[in-house]
Amino acid sequence: MRDIVITLIVFASLPYTFKKPYIGALMWIWISVMNPHRLSWGFAYDFPFAAIIAATTLLALLVAPGQKRPPSSPAVAVMIMFTVWMAISTLFAIHPGESTVMLQRVIKIMLMNLVVMMAVRNKEQLHWMLWALAGSLGYYGIKGGLFTIATGGSFRVWGPEGSFIFGNNEVALAFVVIIPIFYYLYLISDKKWLKYGMVGAIGLCALASLGSYSRGALLALLGMFGFLWLKSPKKAALGVGMALLLPMIILFMPAKWTERMDTIDNYQEDGSAMGRINAWQMATNLAIDRPLTGGGFEIYDAYVFARYAPVPNDIHAAHSIYFQCLGEHGFVGLGLYLTFAILCWRRANWIIRQTKKRADLKWAGQLAGMIQVSMIGFGVGGAFLSLLYFDMPYYLMGALLITGQIVQDSLRQPAAGQPGATPAEAADPAATAAAQAPRNGARAAKQGSI
Repeated sequence: MRDIVITLIVFASLPYTFKKPYIGALMWIWISVMNPHRLSWGFAYDFPFAAIIAATTLLALLVAPGQKRPPSSPAVAVMIMFTVWMAISTLFAIHPGESTVMLQRVIKIMLMNLVVMMAVRNKEQLHWMLWALAGSLGYYGIKGGLFTIATGGSFRVWGPEGSFIFGNNEVALAFVVIIPIFYYLYLISDKKWLKYGMVGAIGLCALASLGSYSRGALLALLGMFGFLWLKSPKKAALGVGMALLLPMIILFMPAKWTERMDTIDNYQEDGSAMGRINAWQMATNLAIDRPLTGGGFEIYDAYVFARYAPVPNDIHAAHSIYFQCLGEHGFVGLGLYLTFAILCWRRANWIIRQTKKRADLKWAGQLAGMIQVSMIGFGVGGAFLSLLYFDMPYYLMGALLITGQIVQDSLRQPAAGQPGATPAEAADPAATAAAQAPRNGARAAKQGSI
């Protein structure tokens, strides 16, 4: 039954995608982030839904009228450069065959993030994008939170099989990253039941994150909630809520969860933690030996660890987005990745500054602040996880750049209520141009008479 429902939803959306390409972008986010087909047991499990949606959306963008370009930001150019550099590092990879397979997967993610930025053009479409992201991860977060409550936190929460976030550590960080988006949706919702729903989703996602038994997610959660409080326009209410919610959640967890979290202080005695440090040292040594391109994808095996790791037989994945990027793509790749993140952060700061005195753009400043909170959560938690290619953060930074473009376009027109603008002119650029034409003509005639 699930196979049929998922198939009907996907194929029913295709005709609408040709009319409105952003619908294809929303469907892509749903399939790639939530992986709903992995919840089925029949033909839909391995059906190429993603390829069909991607091809339809690309074709729809080609035939759609109007401009077809991503937001005008240096961050877009750096993201493209980073993608190209990953292709270059694959040419010099230690394992070219395996690296090429992974490159194809990564290029799809980067290409479709670019497509999403081209398809989503206005505030309404952007909000639908955020609902798609929140709903896709919120399904697992709410389900995981309820599972943690039902089991008393005695069992770990896992993600959807066959996805980037299948592991308990990975899905926990995904829950952390999506919490600020739920909070933004809470801020813009005008219905009480919807606000209550967002508060419930935040609490359950936080509980599911802790229920994963991920130590990195706990650090990310604490760092993110602190920054969330700084960015929130309702500091008093949020502060009281966090002061009550977090201790209650932590006290709810069983003794074995507390014992695992205590190993953060005694990491030297923890084999998993020391294995991660060994993997980080391997990536550093590899990058020093191959500083430009690194070793390419798929370098976590006996051959590479024997050459570069301090403890050759202790083989682990990168367990850090930063060391993963350094080991796989060298110092150039890491520099491009960090530059992309910094440019997105600066764009968020610009949005917040520009929208302070614009009531009509208040939402954009709030969204930029919440995406910064998500970036903090991912930056902290990602220091301990191999999630460099997880598509969710790229979509959020894409949403940030889309927001910047909307604000930039809006600033070219005076806001409603400001001198020189009528409400109709502020809402409609065409009306503004029509209203300004007689004034411009009068000025020209006056100058000509002088």
